[in-house]
Formats: sequence, C-alpha cells, structure tokens
Amino acid sequence: MSLGIDFGTTRTVVAYADRGNYPVVSFESHTGDWVEWFPSVVAEHNGSLSFGFDALAVGEEPNARCVRSFKRLLAGAQASPGGGVTIGSVRITVRDLCERFLIALRVALQKRSNLPQAFVRQKPMHAVVAAPANAFCTQRFVTLDAFRGAGFTVLSMLNEPSAAGFEYSHRHARTLNSKREHVIVYDLGGGTFDASLVHLRGKRHEVVATSGLARLGGDDFDRVLAQMVAGESFEALGERERANLETECRGAKETLGPSSRKITIDGASAGLSEVTVAVADYFERCEPLVASTLEAMKPVLDRSAGAGFELTGVAGVYVVGGASSLPVVGRVLRDRFGKRVHRSPYAHASVAIGLAIAGDAGSGFELDDRFSRNFGVFREGRNGEQTTYDPLFTRDMPLPRSGQPTLSVERRYRAAHDVGHYRFFECTAFAEDGSPRGDLAPILDVRFPFDTRLRETPDLSRMPVSRIHGLGPQILERYDVGADGLVRLTITDLDSGYTRTCALGS
Repeated sequence: MSLGIDFGTTRTVVAYADRGNYPVVSFESHTGDWVEWFPSVVAEHNGSLSFGFDALAVGEEPNARCVRSFKRLLAGAQASPGGGVTIGSVRITVRDLCERFLIALRVALQKRSNLPQAFVRQKPMHAVVAAPANAFCTQRFVTLDAFRGAGFTVLSMLNEPSAAGFEYSHRHARTLNSKREHVIVYDLGGGTFDASLVHLRGKRHEVVATSGLARLGGDDFDRVLAQMVAGESFEALGERERANLETECRGAKETLGPSSRKITIDGASAGLSEVTVAVADYFERCEPLVASTLEAMKPVLDRSAGAGFELTGVAGVYVVGGASSLPVVGRVLRDRFGKRVHRSPYAHASVAIGLAIAGDAGSGFELDDRFSRNFGVFREGRNGEQTTYDPLFTRDMPLPRSGQPTLSVERRYRAAHDVGHYRFFECTAFAEDGSPRGDLAPILDVRFPFDTRLRETPDLSRMPVSRIHGLGPQILERYDVGADGLVRLTITDLDSGYTRTCALGS
C-alpha cells in the first residue's frame, strides 16, 4: 500500500488507494477544522522551527517569523549542496528544511488525520511523490532525499502533470476514443505552471511533450491583489506585513466565484485600512499572468499541431492545480480553447490522486514519461584555457519506466589533461549555435584525477589544469537516467580501475 503525496508550494495533499477509489486524506487543523490539505508553512519562534498547522498557530505570535511557499526555494540557488536559508534566528539548508517539514507531515498523518490505520502502521510509509515537470536535477534529488530522510520509502517520482493525467483517465475515460486519444494537462499550482501533452491508449499513458514556468503560480496572483490593496505603500511594507497581507489576499481570492463583484480586504495585520477592490479590475490585472501560461504552452501546442492531430484530436484541456480555481483562468482558457476545457472537480488534489493511482498495483496504469530539460557538461580544452560544451541528454527524450533498466550514455577517450574538470548543468533551450540558453541551472562541479599521482590530493580545485606528457589513461564516463529523471554519473580509469560515482544534484 502506498500514498500519493503532492508536496505543494502552498499546500501538501495526500491521497491513497481504497479498492479502486482514491480518497484524499483530511487533517485536523490548529483551529479544530478538518481540511483536505497540510499547509506548506514553516515558522520560527524563540529559536525553534514549527511546520504545517503548528507553524500557522505559532505564526500568530508577535515575535514569530512565518515563511510560506518555502518549496519555491527548491527551484533556486539555495537548493544547491551547502546552500541554506535563514528563518528568523535559525540557519538551515533547504534539504534539511524540507526533511523536517516532511517529518511533521508524517506525524500529522499518524496522529491528526483520517488515514486508515493500515497505512499508519506502515514503518516506513510507502509513497509515490512528484516534482514539477520542469524541475531541474537538484530539486528532484533534494525532494527524494528529504522524503527518505523523513521516514518515507519512495517507490517512484512522477512529473506533476503526468500524475494528473492518470486522474483524468480514471475519471473521464468515456471522453477518449480512437479519434481523441490525447489530453493537454494544464497544471497551475501555488508556485509553478506545467503543461503536458499526453497520449492515452487505454491505461497506457505516453507523455509527448512538456513545457512550463518554474516561477509562476497562485502566489503571484495573491501578490497582484496585495499590490492593488496597498497601492504605492506595497514596496514600503516590512517582510512580515507583506506576508500577512498576501495571506489575507489569498484567502479572499479563494472565495471568488463567477458572480463575485467586489473583494474586501481588512489590511489591519499589515498596518493598512480596509480596502475594497472591484473583481473586474483584479481580473484585468491577472490576465497577463494567465496569458504567460498560454505563451509557455506553445511548445506543447506546436507539438500537437506538428503531430497532425491538433486540438481536433485532443479530448480536452484538463485544468488542475489549486490556482486554477480563479475564474479568470477558466475564462481565458475557454476563450482560447472553447468547450474542450475541463476543470478537475478535485483540482487541488488531482496530482495526489494521480500519484495514488500510480502506486496502486491493481490500477493497471502504465506511464512512458520524458526527460523535461536539457543536460550537458562543460569540459576543459587547450590546457584549461578553453571550455567546450557536450550535450548528453535532451529535452523530451523518453525515460525508462519505473523498474526498467536505466537509459545510459557513455563516453570513452584517452585523457589529455592531468585533471578532468566537469561542470554539469541543465538548461531549458539551445541557441542556433548549440550553446545553452533560457533558464540555466549549474548542477555540480566534478574534478577527476587522471594523473595517478593526484589521487590522494584532498582539494583538486587548487590544481592548475595541464596536459599529460605521453599517453594518458583510457577514461569511461557513464551517465544513467532512471524513471525519476535523476542523472547518475560514474567516471572510471579503465587502465587502473579507479572510479568515482555520484548522483548529480546531490
């Protein structure tokens, strides 16, 4: 038995399998209410950190520091090895922050949820988890490592829109036929936007293309409303006041319906007076954000058209993610795609439900996913005076299924330098000359001693790179990618058998 856990930017949602059904877990909040989510929040008070509902309770204290949407740190430089953040008086790595949050989630599942006892008694708990489709290697590694450190056995990691595709197929199988075998998943969450084109043939799902934005989600819609409420005073607000205002705006935003006309915000927690905003004006300010999601979808839509089925061969645009509930999102999508737009009745939980389906051995669903970014390495050339780029894995490359052998790439050569300096990175696109462009994320610097005399040197970063006199050793580089999208590296000196391995992003 396994859980489906959607570690979200603003809320974390958990689902499980129950005889072909996939109910969402409810938690008892700090106010005694029962809700279908666990807040992705951390708070510092008197040098201690609290998480989830405990963080919301502590955050009301005058000298507490509350941080919401901390998952966004996973997509930033802070998630790199050794990178950290300061929360109040506490300095902590992003990896440890995520682990402690997930420990709090596990405890809440055991002590303050309606999760069946059969799952609670599992030690450790089994889970299928997800990452944004465009998440780089570091984010994936930190997420997996944090789940394992928190006491979960991770059975597999899926891309979030791929998981939502399972929920669509489970719920809307009758919309699919031989002429309409594709669905476009539009996933607008609290901090990220993903879109995937999925080919559905019975219970076999094949991801055709994926695109998205790493830093666009419901938080940005909250900020638009907060800026309208505070006006010119917004930039002058302190960090705590701004966070309080954005939290109030989030709550008000989530109550809006198609017939709403006004939003009233009590800005007292931010030192502001009560303000009323016309909903039409707010939606107008939000339209550029929704338009940016359509722009980001272009690679998926172009792939659809290029494959010859366009939207006439698509069963629908399936709208999921908590931020998609904002009426302006549905209106803009319907203007663009017409009646083919279907919003999940459990939009906030669609990914978690899909993960629970993926973890249910009796569901029969299979997934062929794709590598969602470009991965390569900068190498040394000309005695270290020049670097060259070597692409290793490209975007939309098919990934192996869970449990199948990894996809491997090998490089063999005679070493020309005494030290190999590999600078691994990922990027979203390439320029015409083949160089990386768009979002670029450095992953890891690796130095390998080709010269056997350097293999006891503790810090090769201080060694200047120079050419080897004579014939260098024969080197084998091997790169393996599994179903989780993580890249694992092995470098071996074939002449001596000396080898080093690492998971890139660790």
